[in-house]
Amino acid sequence: MRITLTVNGERVTRDVEPRRHLIDFLRLDLGLTGSHAGCEHGVCGACTLRVDGEIVRGCLVLAASLDGAEVTTIEGLSDSGEMADLQDAFIARNAAQCGFCTPGMIMAAADIVRNHPGATRAEIREHLSGNYCRCTGYQAIVDAVEATLEARR
Repeated sequence: MRITLTVNGERVTRDVEPRRHLIDFLRLDLGLTGSHAGCEHGVCGACTLRVDGEIVRGCLVLAASLDGAEVTTIEGLSDSGEMADLQDAFIARNAAQCGFCTPGMIMAAADIVRNHPGATRAEIREHLSGNYCRCTGYQAIVDAVEATLEARR
């Protein structure tokens, strides 16, 4: 099936198998390996991406269903500079330990920073609750998001 979509601001046309998931399309077909495939059931959040402005689980969305869509990956967020301060906060608070969950966590964190600038600590925790991290215990991640929100106010 031939699809055309915009990935990180670049128009892309490819033939894809109807059953190929977005995360596999990005990683295997486009070489965008920043986002990770974890549980492949939409539970861990490692594959979190932005489609048409909303975060989604890349392992649950079929690439063929996205003809005409706009997709933003962790590479796109990083290249745009949209989350430079958030990345700095993650580094300063050691919120990115092993790094496997970090791209998905940053995508979810960037979503709350972008759409809920007045979020409380409890709201940050709730928003990030769909992303699993085995290394940090979440405290440092929540601290980083909270610090970014405070600095942007």
